[in-house]
Amino acid sequence: MTATGEPVSGRDATRTVDSGFGRTQRRRILVSGAIGTTIEWFDFLLYGLIAPVVFETLFFPKADPLVSSVAVLGTFAFGYLARPLGGLIFGHFGDRIGRKPVMFITLVTMGTCTTLIGLLPTYAAIGAAAPILLAILRFTQGLALGGETVGAVIMATEGAPHGKRGGYAGFVQVGAALGSVFAALAAGLVAGMPEGDRLAWGWRIPFLASAVLVLVGVYVRAKIEESPVFKAATRHAPRRVPLAAALRQEPRACITVFLCTIAETSMLQLFTVYILVYGKQALGIDTAVMLQGVLIGNIVGIFANPLFGRLSDFVGRRVMLGSSLVVGVLYVPFVFFPLLRTHNEALIILAIAIPPAIIQTPLFSTEGSFYAELFRDAGRRFSGLGVSRQLGGVVGGFFPLIATSLLAASGSIWLVIGYYIVISAISFTAVLSARETNRETLA
Repeated sequence: MTATGEPVSGRDATRTVDSGFGRTQRRRILVSGAIGTTIEWFDFLLYGLIAPVVFETLFFPKADPLVSSVAVLGTFAFGYLARPLGGLIFGHFGDRIGRKPVMFITLVTMGTCTTLIGLLPTYAAIGAAAPILLAILRFTQGLALGGETVGAVIMATEGAPHGKRGGYAGFVQVGAALGSVFAALAAGLVAGMPEGDRLAWGWRIPFLASAVLVLVGVYVRAKIEESPVFKAATRHAPRRVPLAAALRQEPRACITVFLCTIAETSMLQLFTVYILVYGKQALGIDTAVMLQGVLIGNIVGIFANPLFGRLSDFVGRRVMLGSSLVVGVLYVPFVFFPLLRTHNEALIILAIAIPPAIIQTPLFSTEGSFYAELFRDAGRRFSGLGVSRQLGGVVGGFFPLIATSLLAASGSIWLVIGYYIVISAISFTAVLSARETNRETLA
């Protein structure tokens, strides 16, 4: 309301919200989100990158190689099953008590689980209890990530000035690239160790190192405040069940986020996790060579994410998302797999580096702001976005497991390619049917 009692709307409302959030707080939220996302993706992807090198032998030694691969990837996918529950729990409290306390909890939970994985006894020491404990820790990791991946971009989007939300959310996604770089470096070091040392103790070091990263993240997050958009939306009593309000009042936003996330997650799994298993077992490619591609691509992605995010502020979110999906569908059958089959190391590295550098990046850098903007009410945004995104993540998270099973059943990579194309087409349709959000106000 103005001093005369008239309602505030549009750009005036945005200025009112912006005035409560200075540049220092915005920088802290950006740094906090980037650091937190770095830690979360380092922790979560570390398993996916190291598992094909180590975990088949240490935790699933009784099965034949193909069954072991399915078991390892199934445990990886198990973490995605927890994401919707994490989105439900942390989204609920994020809308009721605030974003900041939830982000503390998700960070500490994720880091604790990763450290405990590094301390786990193997199958040789405790038998079947080893893979069971591993699955429990993976599930808890997914629970925490279900809140973190949503909370970080919501904080950045709600704290950004009008017209710059894409750039702010894109900067937070730098953490995903950084986390992938650190995970690839760690996995590369482990893969390059003598087998005896790698299996005895080397694989544990990256998991244990995450404890130090968590302490840094907790320190940074202690200095951030809630976004003024959220504060303004919760001046009245919060809803008893924010998710119910989101599903009832904004069902289209929930469906759009769900469908878009399927391809987003599948793309990540295809180019980062599945390819390590397929390349090693089907094509005989050295894991260290493939990890070089992951590393190089994500180094480029560190710089590309904020640029593509900022570009979406001008050309629109849907253009960035749609172009990423279309290019991905063309790249996979006509460039990606043909280059892998050349057995030329330079071409293999290039094939794996291109997606995280320029194909995935327009999608990942834009989805954070786009998803948050689809929900018009900050009082139900975390819940609606959290559950919708994580349910889509479940479908995409099973991509490595489903792809490995399809390849085993058919013996043809074209069935895997077809599955990816269908998923991308579904998400592309959702993008086309959504409204453009880059010019809207969150106030």
